[in-house]
Amino acid sequence: MSGMHLSKEFFELLKAVGESKSKQEEDRIIQREISTLKKKLESKKAKTIGGGHNGAPTNSLNANRKKAKEFLVRLLYVEMLGHDGSFGYIKAVELAASSSIIHKRTGYLLCACTLAPSHEFRFMLVNQMQRDMQSSSILEISASLIATTNLITADMVPAMQGLVVKMLDHASEIVRKKAIIAMHRFHQLAPEAVEKQDVIDKLRKVLCDRDPSVMGASLNVIESMASVDAKPFKDLVPSLISILKQVIEHRLPSDFEYHRVPAPWIQMKLVRILAVLGKNDANASNGMYEIIGECMKKADVGINAGYAVVYECVRTITAIYPNSTLLDAAADAISRFIQSKSQNLKYFGVTGLASIVESHPQYAEAHQMSVIECLEDRDETLQRRTLDLLYKMTNPVNVTFIAEKLLHFLKGTTDSFLKEDLTKKVCNLAERYAPNNLWYVETMSELFEISGDFVSQEVAQNLMTLIAEGAGEDEGEDADESLRQHCVIIYANMLSKPISKLPKLLIETMAWVLGEYAYLSADYSLEEILNSLCAMVKKGKHLQQSTRKIIVSAIMKLVAQAGTCPPQAAKIIDNFTKSKDVDLQQRCIEFQNVITSAPHILGEILPVDASCEDVQVDPNLSFMDFFVGQAVADGAKPYEKPEDDDDDDDYAMTSTSKASAFKLTPYEKPSKPGSSYNSNMMGASGSSSNAGHMDGGGAGTTLPPGTYGHSQSGGSSGNPSAGNDVQLNVRNVANKWGKGGLTSGGSSNVPPPPPAAPSAPAPGGNTWSTPSPYQAQSTSTPATSQPSAAPIKTEEQIRKERMAAALFGGGGSAVPSRSVPKRTIPKAPVSHALVAPSAPVPPPAPAPAPVPAAPEVDLLDFMNEPAAPASSVGFDVDVLAPTSSIQAAPEAAPAPAAPIDPFADSGLLDGLSDAPLDSLQSSNTFLHNGQALAPMAISTPEFGEKWGSSCPHASPISVTSSKFPTLLAFMDGLCKSIGLHTIESIPATSEGICAGMVGGTELVLIHAKVAPVGAEARIDCTIKSTDAALSGCLAMYMQNLMR
Repeated sequence: MSGMHLSKEFFELLKAVGESKSKQEEDRIIQREISTLKKKLESKKAKTIGGGHNGAPTNSLNANRKKAKEFLVRLLYVEMLGHDGSFGYIKAVELAASSSIIHKRTGYLLCACTLAPSHEFRFMLVNQMQRDMQSSSILEISASLIATTNLITADMVPAMQGLVVKMLDHASEIVRKKAIIAMHRFHQLAPEAVEKQDVIDKLRKVLCDRDPSVMGASLNVIESMASVDAKPFKDLVPSLISILKQVIEHRLPSDFEYHRVPAPWIQMKLVRILAVLGKNDANASNGMYEIIGECMKKADVGINAGYAVVYECVRTITAIYPNSTLLDAAADAISRFIQSKSQNLKYFGVTGLASIVESHPQYAEAHQMSVIECLEDRDETLQRRTLDLLYKMTNPVNVTFIAEKLLHFLKGTTDSFLKEDLTKKVCNLAERYAPNNLWYVETMSELFEISGDFVSQEVAQNLMTLIAEGAGEDEGEDADESLRQHCVIIYANMLSKPISKLPKLLIETMAWVLGEYAYLSADYSLEEILNSLCAMVKKGKHLQQSTRKIIVSAIMKLVAQAGTCPPQAAKIIDNFTKSKDVDLQQRCIEFQNVITSAPHILGEILPVDASCEDVQVDPNLSFMDFFVGQAVADGAKPYEKPEDDDDDDDYAMTSTSKASAFKLTPYEKPSKPGSSYNSNMMGASGSSSNAGHMDGGGAGTTLPPGTYGHSQSGGSSGNPSAGNDVQLNVRNVANKWGKGGLTSGGSSNVPPPPPAAPSAPAPGGNTWSTPSPYQAQSTSTPATSQPSAAPIKTEEQIRKERMAAALFGGGGSAVPSRSVPKRTIPKAPVSHALVAPSAPVPPPAPAPAPVPAAPEVDLLDFMNEPAAPASSVGFDVDVLAPTSSIQAAPEAAPAPAAPIDPFADSGLLDGLSDAPLDSLQSSNTFLHNGQALAPMAISTPEFGEKWGSSCPHASPISVTSSKFPTLLAFMDGLCKSIGLHTIESIPATSEGICAGMVGGTELVLIHAKVAPVGAEARIDCTIKSTDAALSGCLAMYMQNLMR
């Protein structure tokens, strides 16, 4: 900034303010400036005396407009820096009446920024705004409309409403778009003067304006009003979809394009409005699916404006009625964001993942390591957003890990607002998902110590109630006693910490617990705890009176438990008998009298562990009868009930004449429905056999919008053996049950398919046998690798994997340690029978050829399906299953001429020889549930069509491989060998696509890009399938083959 357009005084002012070192120095500068401005104003007033015709002022404001404008700008700096500039307000009103548009806008600006809503100068501006709005100059009309939205009050709305309504039909688009915003402001200020329906009618007209900028201005008003009440705008959904379609098809003028993205701000506004209108509305959402998917696809052009549109589409997809195809597309976009190197895009990814993971937690599966990396990122903003994500994806399995991370972040931050927010989140998580009472006590105690000033008193009261009442009859008295002992140990250890660093709430909780249960401590005696509490009172000069009362009460309880009063306690009690606090003084005096005159009743007054005992209350106050009788005998007037006590009369009349509004009888036991209720509750609309039982005579039951493809086939999810039992009504329920989605079409009486036989547990002990509601199936795969083929993980990788396992529902032990010895399995085929974890493992036989490395353990399982049986694997894949030639009965070999093996000599080998099995050595064919992957010959256009619609489940992998350094080696050496058909290879871009089929029903599509890096290659591969388990298994299998 050169300052050539400023006066020297103004330039020096800005320079001095910018270079000031303290607030005091800045205040001195502004005070000097105020004095300077007042002198200029007085000199101007002096020049106006004896001015123009009839004494009209001809001051320097009219003579030198530039100085007048600078005067107001300097006055605005005075106001912005917190000082009073009211002495110059009148000059701003005068300048608003100037004929120069620059000075008029400056006057309006200062008035809008400085005048209070009740200031009388605002009313002086109404006539000026009316005159400007009737001007022939577009600039003056625009300045008046802008000033109207900032300066108008509810009392002024009737005076300006008529003129603003006329401006809606003005020939200039600049005036029209400002007029609709002014109308919205009028409705906000005076809804009784400008009715809601009038604004909506004018919005519908402006939405169809011939100029796109006017239409865009109306979108702001629609979004604001729809956020309050969306019902009046529901019928605008087709119109908004049509507008969005025209925008993304580049039908707007090129002036609205920004880096090849057509009108990105209008797109984002339209998408946000659709999110508001489609929330919890299946009919409205059904018409949005196609346009939102197309908008997100066309906006993904690799620039920031496009990314912003994609992000808004992701937020809209998570807000409207769910659709599986769009959710998968949103998950793909989130995946690209969160794996980007840009911090801004990572922020988008974490925020988008937080919005989708609440209702669809399975989409967090592919991002466990990325979330851990964002959590450890140095960018504090990204860390905060990741913590918000963790809070939303908390469940009873990972609450320990997430609470630990929140507390760790809480220790390191100094932002009071963030501390308050994180404190509330930790309290909510601990109360909702605490695995046991002891963990809850330890977590809340640590929270009190870190940020006790932000914890509500109610939370501390709940903690003390839990300690006092225990877990109830479920765990028994022993568990409650053990909990109290641990609490005493926790709080007794805190007594050694400086009292100045302990928050008030923690001190009060600590004093209460020790006063009640200190006798349970095995590490500290009552005297030691009593002395520590006395020392706390002596050192706590800053303690509040309420805190002192609790500590003194705890000292009294400990004295009663110990049966003796140490000198320290006696001195504390004696000191507080002179306290200014009446309550504390009375407590100490009464206690002192009891301990000196009747110490034998101290145990009755302060009994041990009596906090939960019921207090006996005499509602008749019979203990007062003697005093009342004595007063009446002395001539006092007996109490008489007032005659005008209408409240009691009304209550008595109501209770006798009117029936109770509450139904106190228990609900009747539900009767069993008829046999027709057992029919398929999710049938198509054409199936009307059960419509009468569900809709009272409707034509049938249709699936909710958004259920596509494979989600509409399959059997019912009801119990097949239920007979006439009540079946689950899943009508109007989002299709998010299991990998295949909500299924329909079959009868509920059809028995479910038998579960896949689990494979043998992986050698090495990595077997999960405890089912969890958040683990749909275990994802460990039998280890088939030799020590030389297994990748060596660094300590950092193992640490992050353990963190991911703890975060995403597993345990830290799920990640094998580097010190665990690697094993190989025997050459015999892996059995699919359930094997107990304790079964002995046969000694490994030497393999004739290296076999692929063991698939990595999937640390995440968020699919909401029934828990897998013990020692089962989630994906029924046998990597080393023998081919058909091995499984067939072998032909008898000719008897050897001179057998040297006694088993062979006795015929115990049953015709088998020790020749190498060529088929086992050479076949890499992928098997899934016993079905081999077979090539599928399709064209490139067919591949593109199936890629976007038929295969919703994607599993991306990225591996640096030396086995397949080129695209040709990858396509021919890997893809063909596992049973895929090569559709097309593009050497120019090093990309290739393949297709395959498993079992004749499950489709597999693969897109890969091979980037050579020296003797190795970076292979980025995406596997998509109609089945999530199939795509995940194949991804792990290919990943191990490439390493």
